[in-house]
Amino acid sequence: MKYRRLGSVTVSAIGLGAMPLSIEHRPDENRAIATVHAALDAGITLIDTADSYHWHADERGHNELLIARALARYGGDTSDVLIATKGGRGRPGDGSWTVDAGPAHLKQAAETSRERLGVEAIGLYQLHKPDPDVPWADSVGALRELLDAGTVRAVGISNVTTDQIREAHAILGDGLVSVQNRYSPVVRDSEPELELATRLGLAFLPWSPLGGLSRSSLDGPSGATSAGTVFHRIASDHGVSPQRLALAWLLHRSPTVIPIPGASRPASIQDSARATEIELGTTELRQLDDLAMAR
Repeated sequence: MKYRRLGSVTVSAIGLGAMPLSIEHRPDENRAIATVHAALDAGITLIDTADSYHWHADERGHNELLIARALARYGGDTSDVLIATKGGRGRPGDGSWTVDAGPAHLKQAAETSRERLGVEAIGLYQLHKPDPDVPWADSVGALRELLDAGTVRAVGISNVTTDQIREAHAILGDGLVSVQNRYSPVVRDSEPELELATRLGLAFLPWSPLGGLSRSSLDGPSGATSAGTVFHRIASDHGVSPQRLALAWLLHRSPTVIPIPGASRPASIQDSARATEIELGTTELRQLDDLAMAR
């Protein structure tokens, strides 16, 4: 495993996106915990979760509690594991997602997440999505208060624009350490946000990093996948899966990128973790970039 900076700490260059372990089509708990343990065995030290990663309306925090149990049952040292959770979204239980980034809600959500995770302070707390009904400065101001109170050690923002990154950076200063937007070989809308995060030294955590090559957990079983692309051909040349190759490509996009692929099976996250072993040549990167830009 290779490592990258996330604020003042060092984490694995590949993280685990834990959402598939708790939403629709989730595995049973034994396999879910085995998946987390496989990630830890592979050297992964960043686990991404959220209070809204659950299936049914009455089980908010399902994923956070699951991660806490998995870490407690792990036989090795977990002191260097950073749990990154999020607040500001909800799930009524009908498959939809809601948004509530009001200051009072965020502060209460963070405290409840801290209790579920069983930690003195949340290592990385992320605003899940801007709320169109709440001024952005008010939502970010709540994150500032959480930092000042010691409830969280660092802050991230997700699903944001470049202007929102700049405003959050002005309010939070060094307390802002990461941006988490959707970004993959076939979803490149957040290129400006990636470039800005790189300039500011913020970690960029692409969610759904395999979207297009593999189905996202948000797509459901009918989501489309790609086949026969240059990612598949170059992956075959390296003797690896297209998914592993895609993660290696993401790592080459910027030294601040830390992909967080989702997984619901031990084998999946073990394969993803090995993306840090792949070195891509200039010609290969140009060919991969050309396909990604064409989308």
